[in-house]
Parts: sequence; structure tokens; C-alpha cells
Amino acid sequence: MASRIDRISHTVKKELSDIIQNKLKDPRIPEMVSIVSVEVTGDMREATCYVSVYGTEEDKARCMEGLAAAQGFIRKELGARLNIRYTPKVTFKLDDSIEHGAHINLLFKKINEGK
Repeated sequence: MASRIDRISHTVKKELSDIIQNKLKDPRIPEMVSIVSVEVTGDMREATCYVSVYGTEEDKARCMEGLAAAQGFIRKELGARLNIRYTPKVTFKLDDSIEHGAHINLLFKKINEGK
């Protein structure tokens, strides 16, 4: 059975994805942004959101700037959607695990072709 924090983390992840994809109009944030995971603290006052961005390093940096600039708006939207006492303060961190996995997959493909 999932704990309350796990359920809230999952809900925050789902709502953040919707807010970023449908509500934010910042040109710095590309369409290929995905929320990899969200970790909410035990007191539910802070949430760390791991974001994967498809593009160059410059695109990633601009996207993170855009998300940081939109933190207030995102928190307000999140508060309107969640039915909890405190709306967590959202911090965004870049996660390159998807790209790392794709690189490893490419290396395995090269190894298998060499046989």
C-alpha cells in the first residue's frame, strides 16, 4: 500500500506535467519536457521535481531558467488543484537519465553489430 507522501508525489507529478504542457506560455520551455519524478518532503512543504529536456545544453539551460521564472505561477496553479493544507514549494532539477539510458542502449547496439 502506497503511503500518503507517495500518493501526493504522484499527484504532484501528474499536475505539474499538465501545468507545464498546457498552462505555461514561456518560449524558453520547449514542447519536449517531461517530469521524470517528484519527491515531496515528509512535511509536504517542498517538492523536488526532476525534469528531462530534449535538446542541446543551451535548450536545457533556457528551459531551467523558464521553469525557475515560473515557480510562483506553478505553485499557485498547483495549490488550486491540490486539496492539501500546504502547497509545496517546487524546485526543478535537470535529470539526464533518459539520455544516459539512450546512450547506453546505443553502445549495446554497436557491440552487438560488431559480433
